[in-house]
Order: sequence, then structure tokens, then C-alpha cells
Amino acid sequence: MAAPPAPASTVARNAVEHALDQVGKPYRYGGDGPGSFDCSGLVKWAYGKAGRSLPRTTYDQYRQGAPVSRANAARGDLVFFYSGPSHVGIHLGDGRMVHAPSSGKKVQVVRLADHYDDHIAGIRRVG
Repeated sequence: MAAPPAPASTVARNAVEHALDQVGKPYRYGGDGPGSFDCSGLVKWAYGKAGRSLPRTTYDQYRQGAPVSRANAARGDLVFFYSGPSHVGIHLGDGRMVHAPSSGKKVQVVRLADHYDDHIAGIRRVG
């Protein structure tokens, strides 16, 4: 059995803080900050501010870093949802994530158990 991936880095922890600073900003399809965001735009922007370049799309972000089990998910890991995958958020720990949900909504912190837990496609540690 393989050892779990290394703990989240300083980059990942800083990316979380940058993403949390965007809570309340509007969702906009194709938005990559700083005024508005879509889900992968928020991830790319937050990690970029923390010093780690990531691709623009959820699909390409999903191919970055190392896979992590749900049991080993840490603050700063990317959590992907649905087929494709077509949505991404940043894990905060304690069963929560920050994400840019959909049109008409704002960047927000949500509990994974409220809906998303049943739709996780994978978790990646990129920081």
C-alpha cells in the first residue's frame, strides 16, 4: 500500500487564504479574477497568487499533482466534482470547501455534506 501524499505545502495554505479573501465576489463564467470568478478561475487565481501556476480549466487542473483519498484530504487540496470533472473547489478541512458555484451566486464556503460529498470525482494535492 502506498504512503499518503506529503502534507499540504505553504503554497497550498496560502492559496486557501487568497481564495477565502474572494468570498462574496460574483460568479462569472470564464471569470479568472480579481473581480469575478468561475470555479477553475478561482483555483488558478488563488494558486497563482500563492506562487504556483495551474492550468485554466477544471479538466486540465485535474491532471495536476497527486491523487489524495478523502480520508487524507488536507487544507488546500483541490476537490473535483461530477463527470469530466466539471467543477472544482479548494478543501478547507472540517468538511468544508471554498468555491465559485454557478451563475447568479457568489464565491462562498460550503459544507461538502450539504450536497457535494456524493458527487466527488477526485481530490488532488497540487501545492
